[in-house]
Amino acid sequence: MVRLWSNHPYMSCDAFTASELALEAGVTKQTASSHLSKLVDGGLVAVEAQGRHRYYRLADADVAGLLETLMGVAARAKALRTRPGPKEPALRHARVCYDHLAGDLGVALFDAFHKNKWIIPGPEKTFTLTKLGRVKVQTFGVDLEDLENGARPVCRACLDWSVRRHHIAGALGAAILDEVFERGWVTQKRGSRVLEFTRVGEAGLRRVFAFAETLPTS
Repeated sequence: MVRLWSNHPYMSCDAFTASELALEAGVTKQTASSHLSKLVDGGLVAVEAQGRHRYYRLADADVAGLLETLMGVAARAKALRTRPGPKEPALRHARVCYDHLAGDLGVALFDAFHKNKWIIPGPEKTFTLTKLGRVKVQTFGVDLEDLENGARPVCRACLDWSVRRHHIAGALGAAILDEVFERGWVTQKRGSRVLEFTRVGEAGLRRVFAFAETLPTS
């Protein structure tokens, strides 16, 4: 549901109705409307009226960062809802976590950054790109100057609820996923957080960031 509310630029400031959000969250429309009203009053969610409909999105990047942190806390407490059934393997392999790559591929990407010394630990689960890391992401197409001038941390660790290890979040995580979309390596499954990589796309991600066929295990 966090992803549905995202105002991330690549997703064209997506906004959704109370009915759509209720369906995603598995609650009644009345319950969703009540909660959304409180969130709007609290300045956490913005609402825009168009015709007969009201559309909701996260108010700003600060709110997005707060929710990103809360998702990590929820994962550590094992409080996130899993989705059993045929969709589960796909969700575990690659999915969107707010605006960055999560699942097996996301964790493998983080491991590659750590193993290749492209990042070093900073305070409060943030990471700093090394000189090698800066070259790597800039070569991939990430505008580091733009990220560093933004309000979000450039790179932070987000605990992955399916693998129970970290993946890359923050502005860098979002920028990498943007570039993966731009290259046509992946599409997002309609109505889901599942990311469907093409064969060429997954191979390209592994090649560029130097991680092997063996993925992390839960």
